[in-house]
Amino acid sequence: MRLHHSWRWLVASLFLSLTPLVQAAGTLDKIKASRTIALGYRDSSIPFSYTGNDNQPWGYSVDLCTRVAAAVARQLGLDELQLLWVAVTPETRITKLKSGEIDLECGSTTASLSRMQEVDFSLPIFVDGAAYLSRRAAGIRRLEDLAGRKIAVAGGTTSERMLAAALAQHRISAELVLVSDHQHGLAALLQGRADAYASDRALLIGLALDSGSQTDWTIGPETLSYEPYALMTRRNDADFRLVVNSVLARLSRSREIYDIYDRWFGHLAKPGARLDNLYYLNGLPE
Repeated sequence: MRLHHSWRWLVASLFLSLTPLVQAAGTLDKIKASRTIALGYRDSSIPFSYTGNDNQPWGYSVDLCTRVAAAVARQLGLDELQLLWVAVTPETRITKLKSGEIDLECGSTTASLSRMQEVDFSLPIFVDGAAYLSRRAAGIRRLEDLAGRKIAVAGGTTSERMLAAALAQHRISAELVLVSDHQHGLAALLQGRADAYASDRALLIGLALDSGSQTDWTIGPETLSYEPYALMTRRNDADFRLVVNSVLARLSRSREIYDIYDRWFGHLAKPGARLDNLYYLNGLPE
């Protein structure tokens, strides 16, 4: 009798341990049944993912996700696939992905080991590093100039953690002002509630370019972190992630990824060595 109960307990334990895997799988089935793919985007992560003047999502990551959606439609044999765009923030992007409100997150999210406890990531789509933006008149030219200043940073991001670590490492005392997104960070600068805004360098360049007064801003020379961006998918859904990665690999192999890069970054600079290497490594063979 004791063995019988032990066996039942073992089966129940195995079932419970597998339940999350079963629940997490099936994005392609979900899309096929609804004929809709839900894509998460950011309002103000220029030039990766943002709302344009036409109130539609635009950006580098958005372009990549529309390519993925087209590949999903072909694989599922759908003549028409509806794209449902859902706005997300740093605080809601993982929750909305896990709940099924979105199927793929198309933003500027850093792939990190801690996040991999909750979600999966595609092949890297970009590589960047944290820096800080300030008004030129503020006289902030290097990290040490942040001493005694107020620094805005989006809460719950890798930039927040990296900034705190960099300040501690250099024994710089500064006040962190947590904001919800990039536009609120820029607003904090404009309204005098912060002296600098910390985020990834490419995003800061986008904010400065979009401000209408590009010469008023300066970006610190230091790179405070390593930020490999990727598209987020639900955990343990290998079939869907394979479709995503197949698209990214094909874009790299064919070098179409450079056309997409030029569309969004070409006016700023050509891809650096790190990004060139990333694109090369992404070009996995079929």
